[in-house]
Amino acid sequence: MQTALTELYEEDFHLWLTANVEVIRWGELREIDAEHIAEELEAMSKRERRELISRLTVLLAHLLKWEFQPTHRSRSWRNTLTVQRGELADLLEDSPSLRAELENYIDRAYGRARLLAEDETGLEADAFPAECPYALEAILDPAFLP
Repeated sequence: MQTALTELYEEDFHLWLTANVEVIRWGELREIDAEHIAEELEAMSKRERRELISRLTVLLAHLLKWEFQPTHRSRSWRNTLTVQRGELADLLEDSPSLRAELENYIDRAYGRARLLAEDETGLEADAFPAECPYALEAILDPAFLP
């Protein structure tokens, strides 16, 4: 059944959001655009996972750069490690269930990190381990530097 809120979804996303919020707050649940709300909630979940992988990728790339290019270490690299660890900690605090998924994403993030480190350092791919050399706890530990 097409409702006014369903039509609004295609016309004005922000207005659709605020209208659904009001409908929910007033308890008029039969008026909500349930299908589109479900789609948006699913998309939000996917964005959280993508952010997790993205931040983990940057963190791992900088750990590789730190370890395999010691003569180029900089305050900027250390700051990137600090920022990415902090953002990951915040993400995991907001969504603790992502912690269980983090281990599953290390291989994907590491593969991307290895390519990034190769590109940024100029070192050949085989200069870096084929598999992630860092344990998850070490990766997230603010004091860990390889």
